[in-house]
Amino acid sequence: MLPAMSVKPRIAIVGAGRLGSSLALELSRAGYQVSELVGRSGSRSGGNARRLARKLRARFSLPQAASLDAEVIWFCVPDREISAAARALARRGPWQGKAAFHSSGALTSGELGALARMGASVASVHPLMSFVRGVVPSLKGVPFALEGNPRALTLAARIVRNLGGTAFRIPAKSKVAYHAWGAFASPLAIALLVTAEQVAATAGISPREARRRMLPILRQTIENYGRWGAAAALSGPLVRGDLEIIGKHLEVLKTIPEAKQVYRALSRSALRLLPAGQRRKLDQALRD
Repeated sequence: MLPAMSVKPRIAIVGAGRLGSSLALELSRAGYQVSELVGRSGSRSGGNARRLARKLRARFSLPQAASLDAEVIWFCVPDREISAAARALARRGPWQGKAAFHSSGALTSGELGALARMGASVASVHPLMSFVRGVVPSLKGVPFALEGNPRALTLAARIVRNLGGTAFRIPAKSKVAYHAWGAFASPLAIALLVTAEQVAATAGISPREARRRMLPILRQTIENYGRWGAAAALSGPLVRGDLEIIGKHLEVLKTIPEAKQVYRALSRSALRLLPAGQRRKLDQALRD
């Protein structure tokens, strides 16, 4: 039973995509036995699961044949598939005394309701980290947002600590807002950078060169933000209240309408939230 787990429980991973594969490897490095990897036959996830299972000396199983005899079953399938996967595997019980996690940032532990009704303790356990193909990020220092049943939360927090991460709890009603925050921290930040590449192209700079040349200022900006906060990290014409330069920026961005919209939206957000000179005049210039 969960309250009496004094040793590291065995863990089965359902879905071995980018997140599931990274998580399985990091769990193994933290001393957990990943006993089973469940994937679909013929899919990329299934192929990954087979290769990873061999590496970790775990079983590979198709969903219809999964034994799920581990103490913890961790769902790493896409958000839209979590509830259906839980319903499909509910009959593979027994579930009494087990824990079931999923790693959606936006959805609550209620997606695992079919397993909770069978006696499992359930939680959503979401690492605030980017997972892309070919990269297995370290989970040391990574925050994990936890929500769900108290017994599952206790176990999840212990696993997160063993992974080197930090656990914090978030109410179910706040999960979508939490996930939107995460979107600004990574995927939308990438969207901003690819927009910056478009602007660099108008100056005759290729995307590859733009990426290389932006890295020093990006690194320093993140360092400044992390050390001093947003207000102290802001630099450039907004802080100076330089209407002339901002006007010239807007003029040159007419050739890239999407970039101009992004520039105006972010600049107006900065005017509202951060220190700026000639705030009213700048706001009007950005509206015109």
